[in-house]
Amino acid sequence: MRIGPDYGAPLSQVGDPGKDELPGHVTRNGPNSAGGNAIAWRCHLMETPAAAAPAGSLFPSFLLLACGTLVAALLGAAHRLGLFYQLLHKVDKASVRHGGENVAAVLRAHGVRFIFTLVGGHISPLLVACEKLGIRVVDTRHEVTAVFAADAMARLSGTVGVAAVTAGPGLTNTVTAVKNAQMAQSPVLLLGGAASTLLQNRGALQAIDQLSLFRPLCKFCASVRRVRDIVPTLRAAMAAAQSGTPGPVFVELPIDVLYPYFMVQKEMVPAKPRKGLVGRVVSWYLENYLANLFAGAWEPQPEGPLPLDIPQASLQQVQRCVEILSRAKRPLMVLGSQALLTPKSADKLRAAVETLGVPCFLGGMARGLLGRNHPLHIRENRSAALKKADVIVLAGTVCDFRLSYGRVLSHSSKIIIVNRNREDMLLNSDVFWKPQEAVQGDVGSFVLKLVEGLQGQTWAPDWVEELREADRQKEQTFREKAAMPVAQHLNPVRVLQLVEETLPDNSILVVDGGDFVGTAAHLVQPRGPLRWLDPGAFGTLGVGAGFALGAKLCRPDAEIPVMALVGNDAGWTQISREQVPSLGSNVACGLAYSDYHKAAMGLGARGLLLSRENEDQVVKVLHDAQQQCRDSHPVVVNILIGRTDFRDGSIAV
Repeated sequence: MRIGPDYGAPLSQVGDPGKDELPGHVTRNGPNSAGGNAIAWRCHLMETPAAAAPAGSLFPSFLLLACGTLVAALLGAAHRLGLFYQLLHKVDKASVRHGGENVAAVLRAHGVRFIFTLVGGHISPLLVACEKLGIRVVDTRHEVTAVFAADAMARLSGTVGVAAVTAGPGLTNTVTAVKNAQMAQSPVLLLGGAASTLLQNRGALQAIDQLSLFRPLCKFCASVRRVRDIVPTLRAAMAAAQSGTPGPVFVELPIDVLYPYFMVQKEMVPAKPRKGLVGRVVSWYLENYLANLFAGAWEPQPEGPLPLDIPQASLQQVQRCVEILSRAKRPLMVLGSQALLTPKSADKLRAAVETLGVPCFLGGMARGLLGRNHPLHIRENRSAALKKADVIVLAGTVCDFRLSYGRVLSHSSKIIIVNRNREDMLLNSDVFWKPQEAVQGDVGSFVLKLVEGLQGQTWAPDWVEELREADRQKEQTFREKAAMPVAQHLNPVRVLQLVEETLPDNSILVVDGGDFVGTAAHLVQPRGPLRWLDPGAFGTLGVGAGFALGAKLCRPDAEIPVMALVGNDAGWTQISREQVPSLGSNVACGLAYSDYHKAAMGLGARGLLLSRENEDQVVKVLHDAQQQCRDSHPVVVNILIGRTDFRDGSIAV
């Protein structure tokens, strides 16, 4: 016998490292003795053939293995076909109930009062069921508007906003709104119809791979394959939408899990099955598939909300932040949308910020938190203020393009940042800025704990006064620009100043657009918390109709039945401002002074026109529009505006 490797023998005879046994021997015996054991093992392998049992004795073992494999395969197939489940759970073939009822029951148990939709045959059962349970079905004229409305509902109500759309193009039409909700961190549930489970990937009408399309956009994606799975799937989706960093979720509901048994049977099982063995097998398969689809469909299940997983700052982190702030001379806070993720706590958050006494900038959904003209609310010269502050609290604010990727933060400032999302929290921190404390947790709860730890802490009033004086100087500049004449029509700065003066306290501001909206952000102040709706970080155009619809339903007392102020400058001015001087052309930027007020009248709304011809009537026209709103008439005010240099230097990319 050769001692050492047999270079002429097959690898399996000299100890194949891929075999399960060899690593066990080597590991157990250690490096010093591995060689000896390996040699002995090789010797044993080489001697085994000589001492092997007769070949015939292997047949029973092979037969036993084959039978075991066959039994395992049959058991697996039976499980996949639902045969075991059907032994224990009833299939009520006479029931006229349908899966849409299960959908509606879960939504009602979660406090959903509205579902936004554009109807389609794929989803009709769930819409009818919602109506029967008292969930108002609000139909729109475009699927993207339905999701925008659900987004607004989620932001203002504290519940998940729900939209339901039909399969294929119905779903693809929602992509922009779903992405907008993802970037705005809005908990939205999108219910999508789909082709029958049995006909998917077989060329059915409007059948595409919808899950692959929405997985990059949603926190949770699932396709319901049996009626009994509707309830647990929707409960999991609703919890996922609100847990951690909130966001959109998608549940696909194929048509055969939504309609009643007798209707699905009619479509799925042929009235006259094919003859022969193949026909009988196909018929049995379809009947069993149908039975598995409805087995246990109407058995009672928990329908209410699952516990949410919301990250919280630790006591140690809060204490470290308290110590940093307690030593500050010029503290500053920047509050973003995440601070208002729990809308019901808005009043508590406002009281906490007032108690803290730190001057703050408000952005996104946090606009209006302190009401109008609050002494702690600093509105202008944010970049300059951030450079002067010695401690900065970024509460739900991200260092993206809105903070110049962190470049506006001073390297000498101590920065505390809190965010539910770790990736957002540390964005660009390795390039332009560094946090002193990075706290992953709920923003609103963190601010409340911060105030508790800083009770009695005060800061020198000259810091706030310095910031407010800069605000007053900027406001004087605005007044000067409002008084400047424009080449034609109305000065938009002056118009928006008058809007600010006439705005009712119960108004919700929905902003949708570019240049006119950018100007309004400086001049028009929301009157309280959750009274400002903008697209968010995605900068989407077209949110206005859906947001206004969702806001009105969520706040029926607010003045939005709906009044739309159109800043009509006959162009894409925000683009042309840069394009013309840098590239020498106004191509694709020029539009016409269209009669939007007449278009509104054609759709059943009231239309009003403001131009240079009635410049002295601006306030009167605005009051007239408000009165018509109170009389339940939607109103469009077409405001013809000219060009100013108010936003020179602003970026559009």
